[in-house]
Amino acid sequence: MAGELNGEIAALVNRNEQIILPEWMELQKKAGTLHTGRISEGELQSESKNFLHLLRDALAKGGSDFAGAAYEPAKAMLSELSRSRAQQGFSPTETATFIFSLKQPLFNAVNRDKTFSAERIAAVIWGLTLLLDEIGLYTLEIFQKSREEVIVRQQREISELSTPVVKLWDGILALPLIGTLDSQRTQVVMENLLQTIVDVEAEIAIIDITGVPTVDTLTAQHLLKTVAAARLMGADCLISGIRPQIAQTMVHLGVELNVISKASLADAFAVALRQTGRAVMKVNRADKQTGLAGKAGGQGA
Repeated sequence: MAGELNGEIAALVNRNEQIILPEWMELQKKAGTLHTGRISEGELQSESKNFLHLLRDALAKGGSDFAGAAYEPAKAMLSELSRSRAQQGFSPTETATFIFSLKQPLFNAVNRDKTFSAERIAAVIWGLTLLLDEIGLYTLEIFQKSREEVIVRQQREISELSTPVVKLWDGILALPLIGTLDSQRTQVVMENLLQTIVDVEAEIAIIDITGVPTVDTLTAQHLLKTVAAARLMGADCLISGIRPQIAQTMVHLGVELNVISKASLADAFAVALRQTGRAVMKVNRADKQTGLAGKAGGQGA
């Protein structure tokens, strides 16, 4: 009985495809699918026509068993569509509309068919409802997974952009940290810092925490891990940007960084220069002008 019903549904879709497709397209347009500007009408029609063909073939070969092998081509198409729409910024509702808006055109086709009895119409509509609900849930599940992948990738990219390693001088690096320092971000910080230490053969790395809102025990542990990793690569570390509130919190928590710390990046940079045998000297304006005059005279001669 079920096989016969599935065959009737497949035949119904096949006979009414030329009517179902434009009705389905119109409902998707009314739902605002094209208003976002992320997809053209031609693309939407191509996707709708392709899925309708795959649905018809799956119904003919596998009935309403969405878990069966007959639906694999349809699942592959829906997976690609869901991932594409997740990357394009479609909402879950906009994505689900692609499937659920197909119900009404299919139900209309069933009601127009004079060969079905009232009991048969009810059975066909119920079978289509269950099948489209299952397909819709599958589409949303793939969409949600794809959105999560996009979010994780964006978070990692933002984390990498927010932890730049800056070369202040030959052999001296600065790593300005902004925001909360968690385990995942610590890993990114370590990778960026260690690779830059190797690339420029740095002797000293200044970790500036001016932009870190709070320093608790966990944050301090992350900082110590970064410092230890840098030392293993042959670079000493300095900590700068410790504000009075953070200093009081660290003392209250009993946190010891065991590294040289300074209130500002400028102070830490001065220490780094001294440790590398360099110094910054202030040039008097008169001496500077005399030097410039001497260079100009030499060029004129």
